[in-house]
Amino acid sequence: MRKEAVLAENASWLFRVTPYLVFAATWVAAALVPTFATGLMFSWSADLIVVIALLGSARFFLALAGMDVGTSFGGIGSSREMMIATLAEPAMIMIVFTLALLAGSTQLSSLAGFMLSPAVGLRVSAGLALIALVMVAIAENGRIPIDNPATHLELTMVHEAMLLEYSGRHLAVIELAAWLKLLLYMSLIGCVFVPWGLAPPGASTGEEVQGVAAYIAKLAAGGVLLALFETSVAKMRIFRISEFLGAALMLGLLGVLLLFVTRTLQ
Repeated sequence: MRKEAVLAENASWLFRVTPYLVFAATWVAAALVPTFATGLMFSWSADLIVVIALLGSARFFLALAGMDVGTSFGGIGSSREMMIATLAEPAMIMIVFTLALLAGSTQLSSLAGFMLSPAVGLRVSAGLALIALVMVAIAENGRIPIDNPATHLELTMVHEAMLLEYSGRHLAVIELAAWLKLLLYMSLIGCVFVPWGLAPPGASTGEEVQGVAAYIAKLAAGGVLLALFETSVAKMRIFRISEFLGAALMLGLLGVLLLFVTRTLQ
């Protein structure tokens, strides 16, 4: 944050504003996801579709900023990011359809409440949606095997290629937004599919403290599982990403079809 921000001579106003736009959109999306309690002050706006729209807006501006200066690496990173987005977003929409058909709502507090109720039972469609969401989260955050956030090899990097022209406070803000995005997806998985420990609306202080402890435990477990997964697989070739995300799309579609079939049989 204390380092000087070096800007290219042909950088436009968009290049300067994008880090703050990306951080703001990611921050709002992460703040909408219930972490330790449901039914909070802004829970009415915590809709899964809103979260997806905010993340899509952040991705759009970051891709524009990667192409703004006109470097080859920025263009490569932006094109690869958009290629991943065109595959990841349909899969995410299928996951939203599955959850909406299952719980009758896309509001996150309602989803968490439904998953905690005895009515949910053992659902194959929910399991398929969980696997698809994990695959989308890996791709959206640029983790192994889709991307390596620690690499600077021009043949492999995706997210980092769009950031090569950033420095100083601009780079710090974008990196913070990337960390928030990973936290968002872990919180989303914990809220929807592992909602145990969430304090109900109007909970006491003790229940909220238990909710915070449960949330920290979920994050710790998610971090351990992510580390184990990344150390057990290798990065795949860029042209195989479509197969990986295509599988996520098919899992989400199967979840929707299973719900339609089971409801028709009932």
